[in-house]
Amino acid sequence: MDETENIWHNGKLVNWHDAKVHVLTHSLHYGLAVFEGIRFYDTEEGSAIFRLKEHIDRLLRSAEISFMKVPYSQKEIIEAVKETVRANNINEGYIRPIIFYGYGKMGLNPDGAPVDIAIAVWPWGSYLGQDAVKIKTSSYIRIHPKTTHADAKITGHYVNSIFASVEAKRAGYDEALLLDYQGNVSEGAGENIFMIKNHKIYTPPLGNILPGITRMSIIELARDETYQVEERILNLSDMKNADEVFLTGTAAEVTPVKQIDDKSIGTGKTGIITSELREKFLDIVHGRNNKYEKWISYVNM
Repeated sequence: MDETENIWHNGKLVNWHDAKVHVLTHSLHYGLAVFEGIRFYDTEEGSAIFRLKEHIDRLLRSAEISFMKVPYSQKEIIEAVKETVRANNINEGYIRPIIFYGYGKMGLNPDGAPVDIAIAVWPWGSYLGQDAVKIKTSSYIRIHPKTTHADAKITGHYVNSIFASVEAKRAGYDEALLLDYQGNVSEGAGENIFMIKNHKIYTPPLGNILPGITRMSIIELARDETYQVEERILNLSDMKNADEVFLTGTAAEVTPVKQIDDKSIGTGKTGIITSELREKFLDIVHGRNNKYEKWISYVNM
């Protein structure tokens, strides 16, 4: 990965290589930490962070679900994110805040373990590339909603995503598609999923998926563009017979899907509606659409 100079760690900026934790850190052993992925973009007004407040709100909700007493307020974390971006002198990239149980306690019950927080930023291009991708239905299912809080962004959940993603990539695909415990379409390994049929947009409902902030934004944007958007249960056959399919996520942004398993989607190329939504989304995050200026936070303002 591309290294930068500073990481914000428990209230102060430290050198990238000095941001270390003990090998007996509680979260390292038991997988209970919470994090966010946030992007910031170069605009005419300088660097701008996409939906910063919403990301930090979700981070703190995930922390509360995980029994964490976070020693910083929402406002303090927002300012720390901006400070970290400024300190590293890059115009656009990726932001990773993480809250985790630190060193000092072992055993499943985290009570008594310190709660640590770190924020790192680095340059990161398009996660899945610029072109339409191929996705493979995974042999692994999305974690059952009764086994955990599936709507929280908890580090341990991503073991499920790692298994699915590695399986797909070793089979020659770009990403995995996970079904839920009932065999319905859930989401990608690290992305939400949408399909388009007869100019109407569909996406799986909340409940067994991460409530993606890019997902929420695309739903609002599409409706503003007068498209009908329906959240409903979708099966794999629905998805494979769609006119267009695309993934959304902080890292993936809006990524078109050209193939699911051995089935081409639509023309096998990026669809017209997907292309339109992606272009409008990129205009928004780069500060070129004043209507959605509330979605971006300028670092130097």
